[in-house]
Amino acid sequence: MKALTVIGARPQFIKAAPLSQALRRRHREVLVHTGQHYDHRMSRQFFREMRIPAPDYNLGVGSGSHGGQTGAMLVKLEAVMLRERPDVVVIFGDTNSTLAAALTAAKLGIPVAHIEAGMRSFNRAMPEEINRVVADHLAGGHFCSTPTAVRNLGREGVRSGVFLVGDIMVDALRLLLPDPGRTAAILRRHRVRPGQYVFATIHRAENTDRRENLCQIAAALSGCGRQVVFPVHPRTRGCLARFGLLERLSRTPSVRMVEPVGYAESLALQSRAAAVLTDSGGLQKEAYLLRTPCVTARTETEWVETVAAGWNTIAGPGADRILRALDAAQRPRAHPAFYGTGGTAPRIVRCLERWLGR
Repeated sequence: MKALTVIGARPQFIKAAPLSQALRRRHREVLVHTGQHYDHRMSRQFFREMRIPAPDYNLGVGSGSHGGQTGAMLVKLEAVMLRERPDVVVIFGDTNSTLAAALTAAKLGIPVAHIEAGMRSFNRAMPEEINRVVADHLAGGHFCSTPTAVRNLGREGVRSGVFLVGDIMVDALRLLLPDPGRTAAILRRHRVRPGQYVFATIHRAENTDRRENLCQIAAALSGCGRQVVFPVHPRTRGCLARFGLLERLSRTPSVRMVEPVGYAESLALQSRAAAVLTDSGGLQKEAYLLRTPCVTARTETEWVETVAAGWNTIAGPGADRILRALDAAQRPRAHPAFYGTGGTAPRIVRCLERWLGR
């Protein structure tokens, strides 16, 4: 089997690492990086850190509007797929790279395998929600992390080619979670103590591009009463500057604004935090797997299980609700294995073989 894997953003680099290892033991993989994340800290760092094979193609698309970025990807991906003629195109999650690869492959009649299929926020104002819904309805193979995802697909009439495989993030986390010694060194470098700080990431357009939301989140970061380690996404930094918040936050002694960190460093900082504050779907799940309470600065989540189990609080972007949720954050006794116990990558490969008859 010849699989063409398309990635372009941080969450996809992470998920591709264990799947590439499993695929290449039995089959040929062609790896395509769209260049959606092109900053060194957001791209090449992850390839190096996670030992992901060098991409066979780097399309260098870069940033732009949703339409412009997706359109550029369509043109370049079509040329690659026509040249390689893969048996299947593998896509992950909900980015513009996901959408572009699904559209291109479907137009060319190439089977599409969607990893992390069936996840829904039910918020069509989110570009990611549109991407994942369209990708699922173009895909023929749907590799679901949870029974909830399987049910979501069923309600939309997608019932064939659906595989409940567990979450590949469990595999990725085990691949690169630092040992206790290295974790302690990372905390010392950031000058924080275990259980006495908040790890924060904010990057979604609904928060960064709206002055009111970003002002409220900045107020929560400044007023939470704990040290805050805040790796700042490049687009978030630009929005903070545009709204006059960057200098104010940089003058707040308790808020440590740092450059984006690598995956292992992010895991280490999450694992010893008192709580995680984020609008990232991936970090909500990572926090759960690391048994760290999470406060989500959104009004909904795809990972509803984490909320039901009491590990994740949906606070929205309001400062008062975020601060109350951070004050109340605690570790529940129960920690169900909603996302499986590992071995997802080889399970996906076996299901791919069965689905494609390879």
